[in-house]
Amino acid sequence: MGRRKRVYTREYEPDFKYNNIQVGRFINYVMRDGKKAAASKVVYGAFDIIEEKTKQNPVEVFEEAVNKVAPILEIKSKRVGGATYQVPVEVRGGRRMLLAFRWMIDAANGRKGRPMAEKLAAEILDINSGTGAAIKKREDVQKMAESNRAFAHFA
Repeated sequence: MGRRKRVYTREYEPDFKYNNIQVGRFINYVMRDGKKAAASKVVYGAFDIIEEKTKQNPVEVFEEAVNKVAPILEIKSKRVGGATYQVPVEVRGGRRMLLAFRWMIDAANGRKGRPMAEKLAAEILDINSGTGAAIKKREDVQKMAESNRAFAHFA
């Protein structure tokens, strides 16, 4: 039947400051070379900036941003006969989060000449106002999926 081995879902640790699992996962995703303290400093720094600018709970602002960036459809390449089709598929929960985090971090990294915490805060605020590179990335992915809807029957 299936060719792959069983994938077990992990229990994720919440972060220390807000005791929020989503924030904890985001910190882990920001982390490079196992430097969790540095990653935490970046994320909490960004949250402080967000709180300062919006006077709102930064965790709620962050979660709203993640929901705005998380894609509903993506495309997967599928070989049928000799041809490769781009087949639109629905994105499952865990992967939606992962893609949202990845796009947010990549978009923040793409901004030039400021500390990472500031870039991340700016990107999250941009996402909530409907602009930002991560939103554009999501729209591009959705557009690709829409335009390949004709091949949905291969899924």
